[in-house]
Amino acid sequence: MRKYILTILLFAGAFTGHAQVTVERDPEIADMIKEVNADSLQSYIHSMVAFGTRSTVSSVTDRRRGIGAAREWVLAKFNQWAASSGGRLTAFVDTTTYAADGRRVKAPVNLGNTVATLKGTDPNDNRIFIISGHLDSRRTDVMDGTADAPGANDDGSGSAAVLECARVMSRHAFPATIVFVTVSGEEQGLLGSGYMAKKAKGQNWNIAAVLNNDIMGSNNSNETNIIDNTRVRVFSEGLPAYDLDKQAKQIRQLGLENDGAARQLARYVKEVGQRYVDNLEVVMVYRNDRFLRGGDHSPYVENGFPAVRITEMNENYNHQHQDVRTEKGVVYGDLAEFMDFEYLRKNTAMNLANLANLAKAPGMPQEVRVEVRNLTNGTQLSWKAPANGKVRGYYILMRETTSAVWEKKIFTPLTEMKLPYSKDNYFFAVQSVSESGNESLPVVPVPGR
Repeated sequence: MRKYILTILLFAGAFTGHAQVTVERDPEIADMIKEVNADSLQSYIHSMVAFGTRSTVSSVTDRRRGIGAAREWVLAKFNQWAASSGGRLTAFVDTTTYAADGRRVKAPVNLGNTVATLKGTDPNDNRIFIISGHLDSRRTDVMDGTADAPGANDDGSGSAAVLECARVMSRHAFPATIVFVTVSGEEQGLLGSGYMAKKAKGQNWNIAAVLNNDIMGSNNSNETNIIDNTRVRVFSEGLPAYDLDKQAKQIRQLGLENDGAARQLARYVKEVGQRYVDNLEVVMVYRNDRFLRGGDHSPYVENGFPAVRITEMNENYNHQHQDVRTEKGVVYGDLAEFMDFEYLRKNTAMNLANLANLAKAPGMPQEVRVEVRNLTNGTQLSWKAPANGKVRGYYILMRETTSAVWEKKIFTPLTEMKLPYSKDNYFFAVQSVSESGNESLPVVPVPGR
């Protein structure tokens, strides 16, 4: 078997038998990354722009122009790849009628999310991993549903990433289920994602992670004129939006202000993304979204699901929420000519690596505990096997309290371990590891006796 050695983490000599952990690239995931194609992404963008406008309040009956034609085109692409998926991939347009709200919707609209589901192969594994982008576009006037709104980057880029991940991953099988969705209504107030998140909550979907991609295909910014296609941002909430009042006491007591589910997911996205995609740094931003702004991951976190937003490092506001025009030699508008498709390829590959690694990994370890019966300068951890998936063992993660990322990884085949590091000075977590080396999301221990 081919093995891709990425990095070696060395630990203190006290860890006899655990002195070295080698983090490897899963060959199957590495091969999938190679299939992500910049030309394919560019073709999706040009097809979406060709619909003229994809405004949520545009036509849903015109076969060539508007959001209705665009979502049917996405459905046709999903169904094309479903044909070679061995029956695992199925797709449909999930519609609902959204009533006029007196704000960004003047009259009732037919709201539709185009959804493709790659069913997991393990009947005992009900985990769901979601990748999303919003299909709708807008002009300067968000209520204008007739004039051109190309939406190449906002959010043709995120939708293209969803499509390319579906194309590549539909030919592979995963124990857990992956959902690919292009939502509508983002520009009118996160309507499509709000509808889907509420539906998921009501039907008790076991959503383990949501990767929302919005504006991730351009490499430069206006005003600062920074050009850089080697960095991408991942936004994550700190304190949980869901049930904070019930969790606040434990969060304060254990000092876990930076260890909520979304923040753990962001760390995971950074580690796995940088493992598989060369010349790309995933930059964590400690906010749920950009300053005073919102995105389609927010309805998920508000319903208790781990979700993050992935966005290009340097936004260009000349090409965002702008009518297409030229003023004083400056071209405005969200046009494909301002995109960097190699950058979009890397960002798409980063998404794919994370989806694949998560869906191939076992479930998270259960009942992770830190022993607190006695005052000690060591830390004793214990846990139980995950509810699903075959495990090769577990990683114990460790970092200083001021570190943004996990700094050490210690492998053990056991379900307990005593470490010569004080729980006063470090944070710990435990991951399940599959036989092919895929890690689950980490679980931070709670006090146990």
